[in-house]
Order: sequence, then C-alpha cells, then structure tokens
Amino acid sequence: MSHKNKYLNVGNKTKEILESSIDNPISYEDALHLMNVKGKDIIALINTADIVRENIAGNNVTFINNWNINFTNICSGTCGFCAFKKDKSDDDAYFLDISQIVDITKNAYNNGATEVCIQGGLNAETNTYFYEDIIKEVKKECKDIHIHGFSPMEIFFGSKQSELSVEESLKILKKAGLGSMPGTAAEILNDDVRKVICPDKLCAEEWEEVVKTAHEIGVKTTCTMMYGHIETLKDRVDHLETLRNIQKETGGFTEFVPLTFMHEKAPIFKQGYSHPGATGTQDLKIYAIARLMFHDYLPNIQVSWVKTGFKFAQIGLLAGANDLGGTLGEENISKSAGSSYGVRTELKNLKSVVEDLGRSPAIRDTLYTDITLV
Repeated sequence: MSHKNKYLNVGNKTKEILESSIDNPISYEDALHLMNVKGKDIIALINTADIVRENIAGNNVTFINNWNINFTNICSGTCGFCAFKKDKSDDDAYFLDISQIVDITKNAYNNGATEVCIQGGLNAETNTYFYEDIIKEVKKECKDIHIHGFSPMEIFFGSKQSELSVEESLKILKKAGLGSMPGTAAEILNDDVRKVICPDKLCAEEWEEVVKTAHEIGVKTTCTMMYGHIETLKDRVDHLETLRNIQKETGGFTEFVPLTFMHEKAPIFKQGYSHPGATGTQDLKIYAIARLMFHDYLPNIQVSWVKTGFKFAQIGLLAGANDLGGTLGEENISKSAGSSYGVRTELKNLKSVVEDLGRSPAIRDTLYTDITLV
C-alpha cells in the first residue's frame, strides 16, 4: 500500500514504521520512537492511526447511556494525584447507604441507562461482602442493569478486609451479579513511579494479578493509563506493552481508556513533584500509538470527554480513537481534580459531536456486544 503523499518530508525511520503499521502492530521499540517524533511526523502518525482505526473499528463512534455512582469519598489512600478523597471527620465527607445507591440506580435505569459504574473510597466499612450487598440490592430492583463496578484496588483491598483471596472475592461478586470491572488504579504500571504517586496502592504486579484473575473467571475489564505527572515517555510505552501482553494472554480487556492527568488540584502538583499534565500533542500521541500497538488485539480506544472537553475529544477521534465514553452522570473524581468540562451529558450531545466529524454515532452496551446506530 502506497502512502507517498502522506509521508512527504517525514523522517525515514518514521515512514518505515508507519507504512508497516497499517497491517501489523508496531513493536515496543517503534512505539518508543514514535513517542519522540516532532513536526510533520506527528501529523503522519495521527493520519496513520486514523487509517488503522477505520480498518479495525470501522466508522462507528460508540458511546453508552450510563451513570457513575461514587458511593463514598472517605478513603485511607494517600494517592498524590487524588483530590477526591476525604477523611471521615471532614465536613464534606459522605458515605451513601445501599438504599441510596439503589435509588440512584433506579432513577438512572428509568431514564434509559443500561450501565451503572459503582466505585468508592477505601475504608474500614468497605470489603468484599459490602460490595456483594450493593450488587445484590441493585440487581433486586434493576435486574437488567449492567453493573460495571469496583476497581482492581477496591477488589484487592476488599479481599484483604474480608480475609479472602482475590479469586474468591471475584467469584462472590460475579455470582452476585457483577458484570464487568473498570480497569482503573493502573495509573502507570511502574513501581518506582507508584511509590511517588500512589505509595499505598497495590503494586504493578498485584494490579496485573487482579485483572488477569477477573478475566480467567469470566469478568471482563477495561484498561487505563493515567499519564502526564512524573512518568517518562519510556514508562508510557512500558505501560502500553504490559497491557498489550495481558490482552494477548487473556483477551479480557474491552477497551483502553487513556486518562490525561488533571493537575490543578492534585497534591503532587501543588507540592511541586509533577508536571502540569500532558500537552495536547502528547495526548494525541497516546491515542495514536495505542492504536498502532493494540491493532486488533484491542479494537476499542476511548476518549474521555470529561477530561478533555468535547472539542479536543473530537480531535482524539481523528487520532485513532473510536469510542466517546458515556453520559457519565455523577463523575465526581475528575471534577474534584479540577476538570471543568462537567460531569453529565445527554446522548444527543454525544451524537452531535460524532455527526460533526462525518462518522456514525452508535449506542453500545458495556461489553461492545450490542451496537445500534442512532
């Protein structure tokens, strides 16, 4: 396949990588090269990722009608990027009763939501059996709702609180009705980085253990990367390679969600430890390089409009992404970190964003098994 016009004035190494990437995933070394490209090479990278996106995912841009429930902000964690957590004694600390979680779910479900994403802080009142009770009570009232809940950190923490293995905990939650898990808490899967940004969180190997175990028992997860704080470009590629290797082994990831670091209210930024987030160019490189690394191993790459805004989300959809996330509801974690793009949108807004690109808007379910053009 010839791409001479697109690669005019592009470096020979970049041209070689991009030409081969149309049909085959790029190597680790090639990804590292592309992380460092400048100028017209960036444009060629983005264009190539868009071609690969069309070949693999087609021209649909998917999104979901969902609702986030952050059931408590009381957390014992010390993550340096988090402005959401509170101590129990803080005036604005809260902990929703299970009945309140059920009421929120019923309201969302009655308004068309097909998924609720349930997550919360880590504290003495949370464990595997508490998560199980949430799931059972929600399912009792809304049996058809998909519960996308509890991060790998929550599963790890809840297991220890309940004196269960990770596998035992996941089997309990799956039996109760857990449909899938968010692949958050990954941040950057490098323990030297994690010692700075999230010293009390599970280590990289433990995160991998949780998601692999979930996949093994039939609970699919998303996967994420939070970047733009203290990590290097190599750390980013290492992280993507780790995710790719897990996906090759298990096939259990439904989507990759890059999460650009919201620095404004983050403790590590206020204390002078971190960068002020990623640049727009770096964001686009993440979408594009992820597309070229994952290829058809992982067809779905999401842009987070709540972090980037709709205008930049559109650009992300031109750089290799094919999913626009969801309506979100009460997405409080990004808001508390300084995001200014809101926490809720309507399906018509997502549809408008997609149509403006000349692509086809489509509502999906959580697992990308039911996709309907709108």
